[in-house]
This record gives sequence, C-alpha cells and structure tokens, in this order.
Amino acid sequence: MTNQQTPPRNRGLLRFSAIWFQRLALAVICAMTLGVAAPAAAQDEPLIVGVHESPPFVSEEEGRFSGMAIDLWEYLAKELELEYRYVPFDTVSEMVNATAAGELDVAVTNLTITETRAERIEFTQPWFDSGLRIMVNDSGSNGLWDLLRGLRDSGFLTAYAWLGFVVLAATFGYTLFDRHFDKSFPKRWRDGLAESFYSVMTIATSGKPPARKNLFGWFGRVWQGLWLVFGVIVVAFVTSSVTSVMTTLSLRGEIHSVADLGGRVIAVTDGSTAEEFAQAAGLAVVPFPNISRSADALLRGHVDAIIGDKPVLEYFANNHPAAPFSVVGAVFNPDKYGFGLPPQSPLRKPLTVEVIGAREDGTIRELAVQYFGSNP
Repeated sequence: MTNQQTPPRNRGLLRFSAIWFQRLALAVICAMTLGVAAPAAAQDEPLIVGVHESPPFVSEEEGRFSGMAIDLWEYLAKELELEYRYVPFDTVSEMVNATAAGELDVAVTNLTITETRAERIEFTQPWFDSGLRIMVNDSGSNGLWDLLRGLRDSGFLTAYAWLGFVVLAATFGYTLFDRHFDKSFPKRWRDGLAESFYSVMTIATSGKPPARKNLFGWFGRVWQGLWLVFGVIVVAFVTSSVTSVMTTLSLRGEIHSVADLGGRVIAVTDGSTAEEFAQAAGLAVVPFPNISRSADALLRGHVDAIIGDKPVLEYFANNHPAAPFSVVGAVFNPDKYGFGLPPQSPLRKPLTVEVIGAREDGTIRELAVQYFGSNP
C-alpha cells in the first residue's frame, strides 16, 4: 500500500490557518478576561422595570409615568436599544425585595445607595447627590379648634366628659336633697336645678364653697369640705391639661433641626433611608407609603414633622403653595441615588457606562435644571 503525503504547498496552508485560528481564540479569551462585552443579543422579552412614585423623580398620571428618574432611564434605554415595561410598587422596600429576588430587571426611583441594599442588589453609577431634610407644618395654632383637637388626641376630652357626667349627677342630687330638707329651696324644678347647678359649678371651677345653709351640723361641714377638695382637684386637672396641650402646640412650631426632634412623632417613607436614620436616632417613627400620605398626616396633626429626601420635600412644598409646609434645617445624612439591579445583572456595566456618559455630556445636569431650576 502506498502512503499519500500532503503536498508541501498544502502543508503550508494548513499551518497558516492553524496560526490564525489560535490568534483568534487568544483574542476572544483576552476580550473575555478584560471584560470587553460582545454586542448584546436581541431581547426575547421586554425588561421589567419597577417604579415607585416619588415626585419629582417618579410621578404617575393616568397610568403614565414621568419624572427625572423616568426621563433618565428612558434616555439610557434608548441609547442601549432596550425594550421594557413598567411595574409600579407602593413602597421602596417592596421594590428592593423584588429586585433582590430577581423579579425585576431594573428598579427606578430616587433609590439611595446604601451598604445594606448593596449587600442584596447591585447599583449603577450614582446619578444624583442628595441628603435628608425636615418638613414641618408652620401654620401655627388655630386657636380653639387646635386646642380641642389636642385635648382629644391626648385623651383629656374623655376625662372631661366624665367630669360633666359627675356635675350633672351632683346637680340632680343636690336638687333632690335640698327640696326635701331645705324649706326655703325653690319649689319649681327648673329654678331648683338652676340653683343646684350654680352651686356645683362654683365648687368645680373655683374650689370655693357657695353660700349655702348648713343643715346637718358637723357632718354637713365635713361633707362641704369634701366637695371643696373635689373642686380643687377639678380645677388643677383642667388647668394642667389645657396648659400641657397648649405647650405641645407651641413646641410644634419650634422644629429647626434634627436636635429638635426628640420626643416628637416623625413621618417617614416606608423602607427609605429616612426611616433607617430616624430609627437609629431613637425617634418615634410612623412609616407611610409615600410623601403624599406623610404630608396629609402632618396637616392633620397626627405627626409633628417629616424626615425625607431633600429634593422630594422641597419639590412637594413648592408645588403645594397653599399648604402650610416649610422645609427647615440643613441637609444631613448625605447620600447618592442609583438604579437598582438584581445580583449579577448583565445590565450593570452598560447602564453604568451610559450613566457616566450622561453625566459627562450634561444630560443629567439638564434634567436636574428642568425639574429643580438653576440650583438643583
């Protein structure tokens, strides 16, 4: 059998092809090692983008979303040729949990980058610098109505109702007693009840005895003395309760910084960094789904102040000029916003690159001026 050998020319061609194949393989390996991404493949399905309403970053009207965070996301998605659909969430914590579980591809709102969140989800490059401030109700006292509301919230009106019942019972008892034992007491029930009511109220409001006959000697004097003690207690209770409520009402207008929040009830957005800060500071916290609900509680006097993101509070106050809202104090607890991504998301690098580009070419600055004016 004769052995067939490859002609020299063909052997050279094979060696040449092998060398170029090795070089191509090496180039692909180097590209993967250095993190150079290959062109993205076509999307099978639209991305699921979670959003949380927080004007001016995310606003919803008739099912359409707008705001600075929405505008920036849509700009980035257009640059990367991404298709998506929005899914709204009531609270920030719900949206972060869904992102950590891989149920969302991107979380879009004024989402603060924190260590706790970074342990669960990934973030893009920060695109906005922020911090916390305080919003208060600066309407001041509205007189009698504020006083009555304060007495109600403190439980004093219930005690006043019981005192009223005691006064009425005492009035009726005095009338029955005097009609039976005092011959000079008015015989008509109307006049007798009026006389007894005057006697009871004299004791209850001044702690002084009225001009009454002593019909039972020493026992009568002891009984009158006990009524005087009751009157002093009533006067002291009413005076102290009204003073306490009026003091509280006046103090509500004296919040100027975090140092003034001790002993106050503070509204925060559920799952926000404001809630984390307030809890760490030992403040009494009431979480609400969004700024609108917090502001409503502040107007109704259910909370004393709101801690929230500086741009959100300022935007809300400026867009509700008829409401008595004021944002007070300096910025504290500075932070940065970024878009949230599930762990090991392939979108992190391309989105981060586009965020950096949007910052460098002035796109983010233009959006900030659009929503916050010349000094965002």
